[in-house]
Amino acid sequence: MDLSLLAEKLLLPLVRLLLTMSLALLAAHLLEALNWTSLMAKLASPLARLGRLNETAAAAFSLAFFSPSAANALLAEAHARGALTRKEMILANLFNSSPSYLVHLPSVFSLLFAFLGAQALIYVGLTFLAALLRTAGTLAAARLLLPPRGRTEKDPAEAAKSGTPRQEALSRTLRRFRLRIRRLIAFTVPVYCAVFAIQQAGWFRAAEAFLEENASLLAFLDPQTLGIVALSLTGEIHLALSAAAPLLDSGSLRPPEAILALLVGNILSSPVRAIRHQFPAYAGYFRPGPAALLVGVSQTCRALSLALATGLYLLCL
Repeated sequence: MDLSLLAEKLLLPLVRLLLTMSLALLAAHLLEALNWTSLMAKLASPLARLGRLNETAAAAFSLAFFSPSAANALLAEAHARGALTRKEMILANLFNSSPSYLVHLPSVFSLLFAFLGAQALIYVGLTFLAALLRTAGTLAAARLLLPPRGRTEKDPAEAAKSGTPRQEALSRTLRRFRLRIRRLIAFTVPVYCAVFAIQQAGWFRAAEAFLEENASLLAFLDPQTLGIVALSLTGEIHLALSAAAPLLDSGSLRPPEAILALLVGNILSSPVRAIRHQFPAYAGYFRPGPAALLVGVSQTCRALSLALATGLYLLCL
C-alpha cells in the first residue's frame, strides 16, 4: 500500500477518531469537575430509578443525546474511581442505546431516504424499535440485578450550587485530561492499527465469501438480495444501499425485500462493527479487557433486538 493510500485509509481516520475521543474525554472531565453531571442526571433520574441505576448512569444517558463518546468517557471515569461497579458500567452503557441511536439518526435517515424513499421510515422505525427494546430490556435486567438504591445522593440543584469554583475545576480538568489522554492514545492507536491490518489481510472479505458459500442459511431471503447482505458485512450501509438501488429502480426487487435484506445484513455485520468500529474507540476509554466485554455484550444485545424487530416485520409481510 502506497503512502497516499495509507494516509487516506489509516492515518486520517485515526486522527479523526482521536480528536473526537479527546474532545469527549475533555467534556466529561469538565462536566464532572463542575458538578454539572448532577443537573444532567436530574433529567433522566425518573427513568434510571426504574432500573435502580445511579446518578452517573442517569447523567450519561442525558449526555448520550448529544455525544455518545462523552457519555462513554463519563462512565469510564466513574468506573476508574470506583463510583460504578463493572456490572453497573455494563448496564449503564446498554442503557444509552436509544439516545446513542438518535444522535446518528439524521445522517443515517438522509442516506436511506435517498435510496429507499418513504420506505426508509420503515427501516428506521424497526431499528429504533430495536434500540428501545435494548433500553427497556436493560432497565428490566438492572432492576433484577442491582440492589435497591438508598436516598443518600444530594439533590442535583444543591450539588451544582456547592460545586467547585470554575478556575479550580478547569485546572483539575486539564490536569486529569493530560494523564488520561496518554493512556487513551497508548491503547487506541495500536488497537486501531491492528484492526486495520486485519481488514487489509482480507478477514472481512473471507466473512463475505463464507456467506456466499452458505447462502442456504438465508433461504427466507430473495436470492437477489444476497449481494446486499454480503456488502452489509463490511459494516458500511452505503455499500449495501448501492447494491439495492439498481434492483429497486429496475423493479426486480420490492422495497420490503430490500428492507428485510438490510435488516439481516445489519444483524450479521455485528461482529464486524464490533471489531472494526466500536472496539478501537472503547479501548481508549475502558482499557482493552473491559472494552472487549462491553463491546461483546452491547453487540450481542444489538443483534438480538434487531432479530426480534426483523421477526416482527416478517410476521407483518
